Amino acid sequence: MSEIFRSRRVILPEGEAAADVVVREGRVVEVTGYGQSSGEVTDLGELVLLPGLVDTHVHVNEPGRTEWEGFATATRAAAAGGVTTIIDMPLNSLPPTTTVANLEEKRKAAAGQLWVDTGLWGGAIPGNTADLEPLHRAGVFGFKSFLAPSGVDEFPHLTTAQLREALAEQARLGALAIIHAEDPGVLDAAPGRPGPVYADFLASRPDDAEAHAVAGLLAVAKETGARVHVLHVSSAAVLPLLRAARAEGVQVTAETCPHYLTLTAEQVPDGDTAFKCCPPIRSEANRDALWAALAAGEFAAVVSDHSPSTPELKLRQKDGGSGDFAAAWGGIASLQLGLPAVWTEARRRGHSLSDVVRWLSSGPAALAGLDRKGAIAPGRDADLVAFDPDAAFTVAAEALHHRNPVTPYAGRTLTGSVRTTWLRGRVVDVAAAPTGRLISKGESDA
Repeated sequence: MSEIFRSRRVILPEGEAAADVVVREGRVVEVTGYGQSSGEVTDLGELVLLPGLVDTHVHVNEPGRTEWEGFATATRAAAAGGVTTIIDMPLNSLPPTTTVANLEEKRKAAAGQLWVDTGLWGGAIPGNTADLEPLHRAGVFGFKSFLAPSGVDEFPHLTTAQLREALAEQARLGALAIIHAEDPGVLDAAPGRPGPVYADFLASRPDDAEAHAVAGLLAVAKETGARVHVLHVSSAAVLPLLRAARAEGVQVTAETCPHYLTLTAEQVPDGDTAFKCCPPIRSEANRDALWAALAAGEFAAVVSDHSPSTPELKLRQKDGGSGDFAAAWGGIASLQLGLPAVWTEARRRGHSLSDVVRWLSSGPAALAGLDRKGAIAPGRDADLVAFDPDAAFTVAAEALHHRNPVTPYAGRTLTGSVRTTWLRGRVVDVAAAPTGRLISKGESDA
């Protein structure tokens, strides 16, 4: 029997329309005119029906650092925020996802704990080039590397020579290389003043660190023919480099994150290390430049880079810590809040929900090759979200499903509320048994 999801506002690939979405056995089988289909009807009225969001940049941290986050807490938070698919990063868990044996440990840890569909990235680190092909065959979605220290000893960064070796192998495999691009030489030369003053921390991670690293990455990508993706672009200085490389035929995409689009350096209170991330939140003028690039289609995706830790590692002054930005763990916890955060700012700037869906759903799905995700269309999974775009709320940290609800959004008023999330046509109930699946590259249609 078919189930009908009916709304006067459905976000379809061709735009917003009043429609019936016909679902059978967990997939969309047809989209018809409003009121034209028969079956069991879920009538959403004026609530907007969105495709489930896809977040390709999430640090789950399990196994090994599960006290920071975990598959159960991360995927519950995702579902509460309208995210129906995540792809987990290969570092901050112990062991990192740099061998097939380590990948299998990660999969065992995830089993039975997933409220949304979950894939895994592999890691390319010094000395594991021989492991890339087995990982690729085992179904990782691509390979992450750092060009500067990652913050954890078990996931070291690549030198230029090591990057060339890794990208050559990934080009041979046809794998996607996803890169944290900051230049260690520029970082080492930047002023490093510890303490609670945000301006000092910002000076220690200058725009040039991103620009130099991206320039070097693009040169190696051009040389090897690899397909590369620049992670979490925070600096507008990167944008002209990306444009020039694309004009030369380099296969390069890039992403940015909600915190770079919604927060500014001018707003960061001294000592509030919940705002610390690397690369950092920059100026309001820089934020405007990122929005202009997003509007022009220069970013493939907007993703969370959800990278939480325990409150003790954040060293927030309000928690009795030092507030030292240099010493605090760098990472923004926002997996549950990406949709309302981006929508709040997007609406203010005149963008539509169709734009937001392109940035947070169809774009990331295309990036990762998830051809069953990211759109409300026949043949796609019935991953759906009922969204009230006008509902305002104040972020309360205790209402978040993150294991450690430390977030820079606490106390901020956002617009847009997720009412219900469906995964393959079934309501995701975070108080009930999980129904998410582990998905693999090349097997995501299964």
